[in-house]
Amino acid sequence: MIKPEIEERLFGYIHGIVENNKSKLIAANGTADHVHLLISIGKVVSISELVGDIKRDSSAWIKEQGKNNAGFYWQEGYGAFSVGQTEDQTVIKYIANQKEHHRTKDYQTEFRGFLKKYRIPYDERYVWD
Repeated sequence: MIKPEIEERLFGYIHGIVENNKSKLIAANGTADHVHLLISIGKVVSISELVGDIKRDSSAWIKEQGKNNAGFYWQEGYGAFSVGQTEDQTVIKYIANQKEHHRTKDYQTEFRGFLKKYRIPYDERYVWD
């Protein structure tokens, strides 16, 4: 779980990871159990490579932030959705409002909704870990 006291520094650390991959972090926010990142991905990295770097490096960093974080890990999977530049402001507002948004809808319900909205087939056995 992402603890509130490290959240801001975590997003700063993720920003560095994204920049090191020749990409740009536009917005970041989340709750204790997930994050949303709006990233303009550079031409030199694939989505899977970038997500792998973010998860690996930030997980190691979180574990260094104190004994309470020793068991931290990201789930194995992730969701990545593309948006056009005309949608940037809508997505930025959505990301900024994560804590309020998740008072009424949990992460799993939200993610299932995205998969259904964008007609992405999925199998529950492989979505959560």
